[in-house]
Amino acid sequence: MFFNSIKFLCFFPIVLLLYYIIPSKYNAIKNIFILLASYVFYMAFKPALALVLALVTLLTYLFAIWVDSAKNKKRNVLIVFFVIASLLPLLIFKYYNFLNDSLALLLAKLGISLSVPGLNLSVPIGISFFTFQALSYLLDVYYKKTKPQKNLLNYALYVSFFPSIVCGPINRANNLLPQIENPRKYFDYNKAVSGAKMLLWGMFLKVVIADNAGIYVDMIYEYYYWRTSLGCLLAAVMYSVQIYADFAGYSLMAIGCGKILGFSLQENFRRPYFAVSFTDFWHRWHISLSSWLRDYVYIPLKGSRCSKARNYFNIFVTFLISGIWHGAAFTFIFWGVIHGVVQIIEKFFDIQKLKTTNKIVIALRIVVCFLLITFAWVFFRMPDLSSAFCVIEKIFSFSGGWNCELPQTFLLVMIGIMFLKDFADEFAPNLFSFVKKNLFLRYVVYVLLICLIVMYGAFDNGQFIYANF
Repeated sequence: MFFNSIKFLCFFPIVLLLYYIIPSKYNAIKNIFILLASYVFYMAFKPALALVLALVTLLTYLFAIWVDSAKNKKRNVLIVFFVIASLLPLLIFKYYNFLNDSLALLLAKLGISLSVPGLNLSVPIGISFFTFQALSYLLDVYYKKTKPQKNLLNYALYVSFFPSIVCGPINRANNLLPQIENPRKYFDYNKAVSGAKMLLWGMFLKVVIADNAGIYVDMIYEYYYWRTSLGCLLAAVMYSVQIYADFAGYSLMAIGCGKILGFSLQENFRRPYFAVSFTDFWHRWHISLSSWLRDYVYIPLKGSRCSKARNYFNIFVTFLISGIWHGAAFTFIFWGVIHGVVQIIEKFFDIQKLKTTNKIVIALRIVVCFLLITFAWVFFRMPDLSSAFCVIEKIFSFSGGWNCELPQTFLLVMIGIMFLKDFADEFAPNLFSFVKKNLFLRYVVYVLLICLIVMYGAFDNGQFIYANF
């Protein structure tokens, strides 16, 4: 079930009530209950695929204990084997058909006919997220950053914790496991209120902004070859809005649910469209993934502690893996390559070191960065590379003049509200302090958000974009 479904709106209050009814002295029972709730939540998608989740959990649990007890030389060999074995379910379910089809196509161009049967398998939802979460634990044990977890049930809860299993954040063992081992012994009203606010704002972003923006984007992109240049450009911008509101909305709901239950999850977004460069963007967008790639790919490749040429190679490989992580298609790979190449260019010209207090220059850098990121999102959104290039070509053909179909006025107003909040959080944190200080105004805002969600949101279990990954 997704957060924007009637099922979840019934499921979560029941879980919350029963969780806090269990006396705090029975920590093990509380954890077992949340573990069962997490599997019930996951099995609502497709029950049989919970076996994949259980398999990844069991493998990484055993591998971590094994690699921790092994001697140095043997550890280095074992970790390679264990990482590959842990990745196998992800590779089989998500990438086998893509690799098979790509190989067949390559051989066909060489005049070789080879047909290997594909696999008719459903991809377990969130498999990239829980696999990377389990891998981070295994690698942390290998690097001796954390001790192996001896309690299988606690570790299983770490991997399957229901608020974050579908779309993250990708939790780290040194943050979440201690909270599981020693859960909060009381109901923290202030944290619960903070979590409820995040849940409400995340729901608004998803069902009011992202879902309605998605309708407009689908309408334009489905027949993009008949649309004007301005229409295609607006669709590209609206997709940037859609994917941000969709994914940031989910992350806020996940973190909010965790807070209400007494758990602190990692921040995942920090106003990414106010970034002044691609490097800055990745310090703000999907932070749990970018920090994962930094710690387990970029740094092990020696990061920036090497020659410039090798550093550029490390950046490229890191973002190539980022693209592959997002999906088994050349569009995602090309999207990752774009981000890698642009960051190499920024590194070459030391863009990050260009500091300025000039507001006009900062604004221009933000706009340019946003537009470049928006063009990159076209490849992320379209079904194949040829369609993506056609959309880009259409935008720069300057055909049709100012004639285009605009998004609904109410949607533009809602996007304006989102922009104002992010702008205030980024540049003027005291802008809306009068609302925070006035209890009546605060509740007016809460009621208004709820009304907008009820009026314009669709609780139809509509899938989140990143649930596909």
